[in-house]
Amino acid sequence: MTQTPTVLRKIIARKWEEIAERKKTVSLADLKQSLVHQQPVRGFVQAIADKIAAGQSGVIAEIKKASPSKGIIREHFVPAELARSYERGGAACLSVLTDVDFFQGADVYLQEARAATDLPVIRKDFLVDEYQIYEARAIGADCVLLIVSALEPQKLADLNTLAMELGLDVLVEVHDAAELEIALGLPNKLIGINNRNLHTFDVTLQTTFDLLDQIGPERIVVTESGILSPADVKVMREKNVNAFLVGEAFMRADDPGAALKTFFS
Repeated sequence: MTQTPTVLRKIIARKWEEIAERKKTVSLADLKQSLVHQQPVRGFVQAIADKIAAGQSGVIAEIKKASPSKGIIREHFVPAELARSYERGGAACLSVLTDVDFFQGADVYLQEARAATDLPVIRKDFLVDEYQIYEARAIGADCVLLIVSALEPQKLADLNTLAMELGLDVLVEVHDAAELEIALGLPNKLIGINNRNLHTFDVTLQTTFDLLDQIGPERIVVTESGILSPADVKVMREKNVNAFLVGEAFMRADDPGAALKTFFS
């Protein structure tokens, strides 16, 4: 954690405050109790695997209003509309930002997107505590994101185990070889490689290419960030990378689902 980028440290510090605030409204015990009435999860990993088995790309299409570095990305932001557009465009899954302070997300955005389609949904947030894992399941997420650079290895393993016990799939995100080594110690099927350097915010697809040789065929590699054109998709698929998390390129399009179809046709 000593190498955790400054921006990420700031976000995580705020997360701990947010968790404390939320616990005052809904206790962990109440959150656990609410899961008794929760709908069954939709298979997130399976949806991606099915697309790949059919010779297509497994696209996790992101619903994101804003980012710390870019500000507002999409003015007309209706999660249910965006979700339906993505479903029409052939997405395997949805990713919904729920972080309030840095990405202008909300839990309700995930709920609205999931209710509008049959697609499985990942809660895209900065998860550092078991409370948030239970919370993800309670708001209807089918998968959660765990970021290696945001967690000590034991905490990562503990949260990963809890998520799986609750029936959630997990996307473990890495940025470099050292983080990948930690991620590969987990039994997860999905390994996300973020092409954005969290220290400099530079983005290069080479990050994914450099790590591929360390990952066995039993895993599904999800390349994240920097997929901005059909050419980027092509070069990834030539390297046998067939799962993609794409947000900003689609969010800036008039019809995100049509943009998705263009990228992955």
